[in-house]
Amino acid sequence: MDIDAAGGAVTAGLIAGAVEKPTGQAGEHEAHVCSDCGAETTGNFCANCGQPTHVHRTLIHLGEEVLHGVMHFDARIWRTLPLLAFNPGRLTREWIHGRRTRYVSPLAMFLFTVFVTFFALSFVRMPDAPLAPVGAVAGEEGAAEFNAGRQQIAAARAEAVTAGDKVALDVADSVLAGVSGQTAKGGQPRQDGMEPGSWQVGVRDLASRVYADPDAGPTEKKWAKKLMNPDLALYKIQQTFYKFAFLLIPLSIPFMALLFLWRRRATLYDHGVFVLYSLTFVVLAGLIAMGFGLIHPALGAVAWFAVILGTPVHQFAQLKGGYELGWLSTAWRFVFLQVFCVIVVSLFLSTVLWLAVGT
Repeated sequence: MDIDAAGGAVTAGLIAGAVEKPTGQAGEHEAHVCSDCGAETTGNFCANCGQPTHVHRTLIHLGEEVLHGVMHFDARIWRTLPLLAFNPGRLTREWIHGRRTRYVSPLAMFLFTVFVTFFALSFVRMPDAPLAPVGAVAGEEGAAEFNAGRQQIAAARAEAVTAGDKVALDVADSVLAGVSGQTAKGGQPRQDGMEPGSWQVGVRDLASRVYADPDAGPTEKKWAKKLMNPDLALYKIQQTFYKFAFLLIPLSIPFMALLFLWRRRATLYDHGVFVLYSLTFVVLAGLIAMGFGLIHPALGAVAWFAVILGTPVHQFAQLKGGYELGWLSTAWRFVFLQVFCVIVVSLFLSTVLWLAVGT
């Protein structure tokens, strides 16, 4: 998983680097004819195709290109990040009005930050929730419930038609047997290394009960079958979130357009720039808060609290400055924007869960 995440981060950087053309000095002008299109040149770049007139062919420069593709490590990032954090309205307005060569493009920023975030998340292990074993909490009543659940599973298995359903029911029976401290089918105790109080066992227990419930519908049984392997389900959710993060953009733009129906100067492109820079700020802020949490839980709590409070403030400033609005016009649009954010996030999370587990 870590290797895949690292490859994803490198790929993301290269994609982001391909989105925007490099700027800056390409070296001393040494040729009068472009090596790409053959046009005459008079400076560091070809006026016809834009390729640098000085083509590097050294191993050191190859390393520089990789570093630039992955990290965007040039002067533009240092101009873009401070404005993104403290003056997002100006950054959005500058890009919309065409003053772009000094800044990293919003699409490149968004792609890179999303992939870097999930690269970092691949190294963070989710702690087990300290859930008490159900049998120890419920006592004899809990043991009776487990026995009844296993009987239901046995009955359902007798009526199962497909081999996949029988295997899933066997897993459910093993889970109930392991959690209740019994052996599955008269064999040896569970040897999967899973502690009875871990969050995985809790999810498996709930999924097995739903799957064995004769009143459960086909959709519920389908989800329960996937959740019987909670580690795999969580991995698929993370990967789906990572792959389909771009859906936040087309989901958000129509709602932004609703805020400016009668303002012809604001185009869908302008709304896309606003959404990309805003999402980039949220992702970067969350990444920083996660880093503080790894240092100390208290620092993480303070950082996440700052992110929760700072994001609406950032959106208000970006809305006012990016679209050059007055205070009143910004205020009522900001209220609707918060409602739209909740709707978009709900739609996105529902889509991710459906793609990861429901399909």
